Amino acid sequence: MTTVLSGLPAWAGQPVLAHGGHAADGRSWLPLLPVVLLAVGYLLAAVGDPRGWDHRRTAAWLAGCALLAVAVGPLAQLPDPRGHMAQHLLLGMVAPLGLALGAPVTLLLHVAPPPTRRMVGRLLRVRPLHLVAHPVTAALLTTGGLALVLLTPLYAAAERQPTLHHALHLHYVAAGYLFAWSLAGPDPAPRRPGMAVRVGALLGASAGHAVLAKYLYAQAGTLPPGLTDRDPEAFRAAAQLMYYGGDLAELLLAVALFATWYHRPHRARHPRVVGFVTARW
Repeated sequence: MTTVLSGLPAWAGQPVLAHGGHAADGRSWLPLLPVVLLAVGYLLAAVGDPRGWDHRRTAAWLAGCALLAVAVGPLAQLPDPRGHMAQHLLLGMVAPLGLALGAPVTLLLHVAPPPTRRMVGRLLRVRPLHLVAHPVTAALLTTGGLALVLLTPLYAAAERQPTLHHALHLHYVAAGYLFAWSLAGPDPAPRRPGMAVRVGALLGASAGHAVLAKYLYAQAGTLPPGLTDRDPEAFRAAAQLMYYGGDLAELLLAVALFATWYHRPHRARHPRVVGFVTARW
Protein backbone atom coordinates (compact mmCIF):
# COMPACT_ATOMS: atom_id res chain seq x y z
CA MET A 1 0.00 0.00 0.00
CA THR A 2 1.11 3.54 -0.67
CA THR A 3 -0.14 7.04 -0.27
CA VAL A 4 -3.89 6.97 -0.88
CA LEU A 5 -5.01 9.67 1.39
CA SER A 6 -2.89 12.26 -0.26
CA GLY A 7 -3.84 14.04 -3.34
CA LEU A 8 -0.78 15.87 -2.57
CA PRO A 9 2.83 15.99 -3.45
CA ALA A 10 3.65 18.32 -0.64
CA TRP A 11 6.97 18.94 -2.21
CA ALA A 12 5.03 19.96 -5.31
CA GLY A 13 4.97 23.71 -5.39
CA GLN A 14 7.33 23.90 -2.46
CA PRO A 15 10.35 25.29 -4.35
CA VAL A 16 8.44 28.54 -4.10
CA LEU A 17 9.67 28.57 -0.50
CA ALA A 18 13.25 28.46 -1.62
CA HIS A 19 12.73 30.90 -4.46
CA GLY A 20 11.18 33.89 -2.79
CA GLY A 21 7.74 32.51 -1.88
CA HIS A 22 5.80 33.00 1.31
CA ALA A 23 8.70 31.92 3.52
CA ALA A 24 10.94 34.57 2.04
CA ASP A 25 8.52 37.44 2.58
CA GLY A 26 8.23 36.90 6.33
CA ARG A 27 4.71 35.46 6.35
CA SER A 28 5.60 31.79 6.81
CA TRP A 29 3.71 31.77 10.13
CA LEU A 30 0.36 32.60 8.55
CA PRO A 31 -0.61 29.00 7.61
CA LEU A 32 -0.31 28.14 11.30
CA LEU A 33 -3.20 30.44 12.20
CA PRO A 34 -6.04 28.26 10.87
CA VAL A 35 -4.43 25.23 12.52
CA VAL A 36 -4.46 27.01 15.89
CA LEU A 37 -8.08 28.05 15.34
CA LEU A 38 -9.06 24.46 14.57
CA ALA A 39 -7.40 23.20 17.75
CA VAL A 40 -8.78 25.91 20.03
CA GLY A 41 -12.30 25.74 18.56
CA TYR A 42 -12.43 21.98 19.02
CA LEU A 43 -11.18 22.19 22.60
CA LEU A 44 -13.79 24.79 23.50
CA ALA A 45 -16.54 22.64 22.00
CA ALA A 46 -15.27 19.50 23.77
CA VAL A 47 -15.20 21.27 27.14
CA GLY A 48 -18.71 22.59 26.54
CA ASP A 49 -20.21 19.24 25.52
CA PRO A 50 -23.04 18.60 28.01
CA ARG A 51 -22.82 14.84 27.41
CA GLY A 52 -19.12 14.66 28.14
CA TRP A 53 -16.78 14.25 25.19
CA ASP A 54 -14.51 11.24 24.66
CA HIS A 55 -10.93 12.25 25.46
CA ARG A 56 -9.64 9.82 22.85
CA ARG A 57 -11.41 11.82 20.16
CA THR A 58 -9.85 14.99 21.50
CA ALA A 59 -6.41 13.41 21.46
CA ALA A 60 -6.86 12.27 17.84
CA TRP A 61 -7.95 15.75 16.73
CA LEU A 62 -5.09 17.50 18.53
CA ALA A 63 -2.61 15.00 17.09
CA GLY A 64 -3.92 15.80 13.62
CA CYS A 65 -3.59 19.53 14.28
CA ALA A 66 -0.05 19.05 15.61
CA LEU A 67 0.95 17.21 12.44
CA LEU A 68 -0.57 19.97 10.33
CA ALA A 69 1.43 22.52 12.31
CA VAL A 70 4.67 20.62 11.70
CA ALA A 71 3.87 20.31 8.00
CA VAL A 72 3.09 23.98 7.39
CA GLY A 73 5.74 25.19 9.83
CA PRO A 74 9.21 23.57 10.03
CA LEU A 75 8.84 21.23 7.05
CA ALA A 76 7.60 24.03 4.81
CA GLN A 77 10.97 25.77 5.16
CA LEU A 78 12.98 22.84 3.77
CA PRO A 79 13.99 23.29 0.12
CA ASP A 80 14.93 19.63 -0.39
CA PRO A 81 12.22 17.55 -2.16
CA ARG A 82 12.57 14.85 0.50
CA GLY A 83 11.56 17.36 3.17
CA HIS A 84 8.62 18.39 1.06
CA MET A 85 7.60 14.76 0.63
CA ALA A 86 7.61 14.36 4.40
CA GLN A 87 5.34 17.40 4.49
CA HIS A 88 3.16 15.68 1.91
CA LEU A 89 2.79 12.56 4.02
CA LEU A 90 1.69 14.60 7.02
CA LEU A 91 -0.65 16.97 5.21
CA GLY A 92 -2.33 14.53 2.89
CA MET A 93 -2.39 11.30 4.86
CA VAL A 94 -1.59 11.09 8.55
CA ALA A 95 -3.02 14.42 9.77
CA PRO A 96 -6.39 13.95 7.98
CA LEU A 97 -6.78 10.54 9.61
CA GLY A 98 -6.32 12.07 13.05
CA LEU A 99 -8.80 14.82 12.23
CA ALA A 100 -11.38 12.34 10.94
CA LEU A 101 -11.02 10.16 14.05
CA GLY A 102 -11.71 13.27 16.12
CA ALA A 103 -15.36 13.14 14.92
CA PRO A 104 -15.83 16.94 14.62
CA VAL A 105 -19.30 16.66 13.08
CA THR A 106 -20.52 14.55 15.99
CA LEU A 107 -19.09 17.07 18.42
CA LEU A 108 -20.80 19.88 16.54
CA LEU A 109 -24.13 18.06 16.79
CA HIS A 110 -23.59 17.75 20.54
CA VAL A 111 -22.96 21.44 21.23
CA ALA A 112 -24.67 23.36 18.41
CA PRO A 113 -28.11 24.97 18.79
CA PRO A 114 -31.08 23.23 17.14
CA PRO A 115 -31.06 25.37 13.94
CA THR A 116 -27.45 24.41 13.28
CA ARG A 117 -28.15 20.74 13.96
CA ARG A 118 -31.06 20.83 11.54
CA MET A 119 -28.84 22.44 8.91
CA VAL A 120 -26.18 19.75 9.39
CA GLY A 121 -28.84 17.04 9.14
CA ARG A 122 -30.11 18.48 5.85
CA LEU A 123 -26.56 18.75 4.53
CA LEU A 124 -25.87 15.10 5.32
CA ARG A 125 -28.87 14.13 3.20
CA VAL A 126 -27.81 16.15 0.13
CA ARG A 127 -27.25 13.84 -2.85
CA PRO A 128 -24.09 15.56 -4.14
CA LEU A 129 -22.48 14.93 -0.75
CA HIS A 130 -23.32 11.24 -1.04
CA LEU A 131 -21.48 11.17 -4.37
CA VAL A 132 -18.45 13.13 -3.19
CA ALA A 133 -18.24 11.17 0.06
CA HIS A 134 -18.28 7.81 -1.68
CA PRO A 135 -14.94 6.04 -1.08
CA VAL A 136 -14.31 5.57 -4.81
CA THR A 137 -14.92 9.25 -5.53
CA ALA A 138 -12.72 10.31 -2.62
CA ALA A 139 -9.96 7.97 -3.83
CA LEU A 140 -10.13 9.54 -7.28
CA LEU A 141 -9.91 13.02 -5.76
CA THR A 142 -6.77 12.14 -3.83
CA THR A 143 -4.84 10.07 -6.34
CA GLY A 144 -6.20 12.02 -9.28
CA GLY A 145 -5.16 15.31 -7.70
CA LEU A 146 -1.68 13.94 -7.11
CA ALA A 147 -1.33 12.78 -10.71
CA LEU A 148 -2.69 16.06 -12.04
CA VAL A 149 -0.07 18.07 -10.20
CA LEU A 150 2.90 15.84 -10.96
CA LEU A 151 2.16 14.97 -14.57
CA THR A 152 1.18 18.45 -15.79
CA PRO A 153 2.75 21.93 -15.61
CA LEU A 154 0.62 22.62 -12.52
CA TYR A 155 3.62 21.80 -10.32
CA ALA A 156 5.77 24.43 -12.01
CA ALA A 157 2.91 26.93 -11.90
CA ALA A 158 2.58 26.44 -8.15
CA GLU A 159 6.27 27.32 -7.83
CA ARG A 160 5.56 30.77 -9.20
CA GLN A 161 2.15 31.39 -7.60
CA PRO A 162 1.99 31.22 -3.77
CA THR A 163 -1.81 31.50 -3.90
CA LEU A 164 -2.05 28.41 -6.10
CA HIS A 165 0.47 26.69 -3.86
CA HIS A 166 -1.70 27.21 -0.76
CA ALA A 167 -4.89 26.33 -2.65
CA LEU A 168 -3.40 23.00 -3.67
CA HIS A 169 -2.39 22.25 -0.10
CA LEU A 170 -5.91 23.05 1.07
CA HIS A 171 -7.30 20.68 -1.52
CA TYR A 172 -4.90 17.95 -0.45
CA VAL A 173 -5.86 18.20 3.21
CA ALA A 174 -9.57 18.30 2.36
CA ALA A 175 -9.29 15.33 0.00
CA GLY A 176 -7.31 13.38 2.57
CA TYR A 177 -9.90 14.11 5.24
CA LEU A 178 -12.75 13.16 2.91
CA PHE A 179 -11.10 9.86 2.08
CA ALA A 180 -10.43 9.01 5.73
CA TRP A 181 -13.99 9.97 6.67
CA SER A 182 -15.51 7.90 3.85
CA LEU A 183 -13.53 4.83 4.91
CA ALA A 184 -13.32 4.89 8.68
CA GLY A 185 -14.61 8.16 10.08
CA PRO A 186 -16.85 7.82 13.16
CA ASP A 187 -18.93 10.82 12.09
CA PRO A 188 -22.36 10.30 10.49
CA ALA A 189 -22.01 9.26 6.84
CA PRO A 190 -25.39 8.58 5.22
CA ARG A 191 -25.45 5.65 2.81
CA ARG A 192 -21.86 4.68 3.56
CA PRO A 193 -21.00 1.64 1.39
CA GLY A 194 -20.24 -1.74 2.86
CA MET A 195 -16.89 -3.04 3.94
CA ALA A 196 -16.07 -4.66 0.61
CA VAL A 197 -16.44 -1.39 -1.28
CA ARG A 198 -14.33 0.53 1.23
CA VAL A 199 -11.54 -2.05 1.24
CA GLY A 200 -11.64 -2.14 -2.55
CA ALA A 201 -11.33 1.65 -2.73
CA LEU A 202 -8.36 1.57 -0.37
CA LEU A 203 -6.58 -1.14 -2.34
CA GLY A 204 -7.37 0.46 -5.69
CA ALA A 205 -6.10 3.86 -4.65
CA SER A 206 -3.00 2.23 -3.18
CA ALA A 207 -2.24 0.45 -6.43
CA GLY A 208 -2.73 3.63 -8.46
CA HIS A 209 -0.47 5.60 -6.21
CA ALA A 210 2.20 2.88 -6.28
CA VAL A 211 2.27 3.02 -10.07
CA LEU A 212 2.54 6.81 -9.99
CA ALA A 213 5.38 6.74 -7.46
CA LYS A 214 7.34 4.24 -9.56
CA TYR A 215 6.72 6.27 -12.70
CA LEU A 216 7.98 9.41 -10.98
CA TYR A 217 11.09 7.57 -9.86
CA ALA A 218 11.77 6.33 -13.39
CA GLN A 219 11.09 9.74 -14.98
CA ALA A 220 12.69 11.98 -12.37
CA GLY A 221 14.71 13.69 -15.08
CA THR A 222 11.60 14.99 -16.86
CA LEU A 223 8.85 15.05 -14.23
CA PRO A 224 7.24 17.18 -13.01
CA PRO A 225 7.16 19.02 -16.36
CA GLY A 226 7.95 22.71 -16.70
CA LEU A 227 10.74 22.96 -14.12
CA THR A 228 13.81 24.93 -15.14
CA ASP A 229 15.95 23.76 -12.21
CA ARG A 230 15.76 20.19 -11.00
CA ASP A 231 17.86 17.60 -9.17
CA PRO A 232 16.83 14.17 -10.49
CA GLU A 233 18.46 12.30 -7.61
CA ALA A 234 16.64 14.39 -5.02
CA PHE A 235 13.33 13.76 -6.77
CA ARG A 236 14.06 10.03 -6.92
CA ALA A 237 14.68 10.05 -3.19
CA ALA A 238 11.41 11.94 -2.69
CA ALA A 239 9.55 9.41 -4.82
CA GLN A 240 10.97 6.59 -2.68
CA LEU A 241 9.82 8.35 0.47
CA MET A 242 6.38 8.80 -1.04
CA TYR A 243 6.23 5.10 -1.88
CA TYR A 244 7.52 3.59 1.35
CA GLY A 245 6.35 6.28 3.76
CA GLY A 246 2.88 5.95 2.31
CA ASP A 247 2.86 2.28 3.29
CA LEU A 248 3.01 3.18 6.97
CA ALA A 249 0.35 5.87 6.64
CA GLU A 250 -1.97 3.52 4.78
CA LEU A 251 -1.40 0.83 7.37
CA LEU A 252 -2.76 3.28 9.94
CA LEU A 253 -5.78 3.91 7.75
CA ALA A 254 -6.37 0.18 7.31
CA VAL A 255 -6.20 -0.32 11.08
CA ALA A 256 -8.76 2.45 11.56
CA LEU A 257 -10.99 0.94 8.86
CA PHE A 258 -11.00 -2.55 10.39
CA ALA A 259 -11.41 -1.14 13.89
CA THR A 260 -14.54 0.63 12.64
CA TRP A 261 -15.82 -2.64 11.25
CA TYR A 262 -14.96 -4.53 14.44
CA HIS A 263 -16.90 -2.11 16.67
CA ARG A 264 -19.89 -1.84 14.37
CA PRO A 265 -22.23 -4.09 16.45
CA HIS A 266 -21.53 -2.00 19.54
CA ARG A 267 -22.48 1.18 17.71
CA ALA A 268 -25.62 -0.45 16.36
CA ARG A 269 -26.76 -1.30 19.91
CA HIS A 270 -26.02 2.22 21.11
CA PRO A 271 -27.05 4.54 18.26
CA ARG A 272 -26.25 7.99 19.55
CA VAL A 273 -25.47 10.63 16.98
CA VAL A 274 -26.28 8.65 13.82
CA GLY A 275 -29.70 7.74 15.16
CA PHE A 276 -30.14 11.29 16.44
CA VAL A 277 -29.50 12.75 12.98
CA THR A 278 -31.58 10.26 10.99
CA ALA A 279 -34.51 10.19 13.38
CA ARG A 280 -34.77 13.92 14.04
CA TRP A 281 -34.43 15.09 10.43
